[in-house]
Amino acid sequence: MLALAASLATALAARAHEHGDHASYSAGAPGDPSKPARTIEIAMSEMDYEPSRIEVTRGEQIRFVLRNVGTEDHEFLLATTKENLKHAAVMKKHPHMEHDEPNGVRVAPKKTAQVLWKFTKPGTFEYSRLIPDPREYGMTGHVTVK
Repeated sequence: MLALAASLATALAARAHEHGDHASYSAGAPGDPSKPARTIEIAMSEMDYEPSRIEVTRGEQIRFVLRNVGTEDHEFLLATTKENLKHAAVMKKHPHMEHDEPNGVRVAPKKTAQVLWKFTKPGTFEYSRLIPDPREYGMTGHVTVK
């Protein structure tokens, strides 16, 4: 049990360090609730997101409304593919790890959650479910920032 706690603490510390204690994210920055935002609804079913491709403009703030229409917990974690693959490896060892970053959330079946995000950097970013297995079956989506 102590080894599990130490391993989890190391993983969380690495994640915090990777993001500079939440100060910097590859896909932009947490949104400002006092500013206007375009709303994009994403339905999460057993193995996919709908829509799975989204285009936004650099500087645009998006309110993702995430509806879990499936029967299992789902996640939405917005980052680069490389970052999500790295985090997925940690999740395989600790599948019940909760996310506390503003760029991600776990959503229980038949529940809804939100992520408010401002896209400050151009590029293509990924959102995916990092709970083990669905990612391997293609449960990913992409945001292109122009």
